[in-house]
Amino acid sequence: MGNPSFDFLKSRFNVSKETFLILKNLSTRKTLKAGENTIKQGGMSNKVYFLSSGLMRSVRNSEAGKEYTKNIYSPISFVGPFSSIITKKPSLLTYEALTDCEVYEIDFKDFFNLTETIIEISNLYNRVLEYLFLIYERKQFESVSLNATERYQLLKIKIPGIDDQIAQYQIASYLNISAVQLSRIRKDIKQN
Repeated sequence: MGNPSFDFLKSRFNVSKETFLILKNLSTRKTLKAGENTIKQGGMSNKVYFLSSGLMRSVRNSEAGKEYTKNIYSPISFVGPFSSIITKKPSLLTYEALTDCEVYEIDFKDFFNLTETIIEISNLYNRVLEYLFLIYERKQFESVSLNATERYQLLKIKIPGIDDQIAQYQIASYLNISAVQLSRIRKDIKQN
């Protein structure tokens, strides 16, 4: 049986076994418990994560206490305060495990230092940035072109069984609707 992390990196980013082993040695495998944060809004961290199992989210809390879920991450994903790391400013988001998760933690500075000496790591970094941009662009397109029902149905395709894994209010926050609206959407889908 293959290694899902290696298989993903090889197929998506053309990573060799040698480069994978460098990355593996650079990382620390960790288990996160549901509700555990890797960084809180307003905090600083150089750690980024490769999510191999479980669900995580990035969320912002307003001063009024409202939650805005920017993203829900499923395996296999890169998760971390990239904007904060690049700008060297506090994170605008909290990164939270929604379920128990297995992650590989990497210090971004250590990884970035390798980009300066190992061409394959540098190329990987460029391809990951391109990949993250495409994901961001697709999510932006979906948020402006799909209604809430369509976004919910797409989320269920991307993360099968999500309704049984995380709280309804977390799904609603990601869809930018109320839990009551989500309940109505679910009811309408069941009836149709």
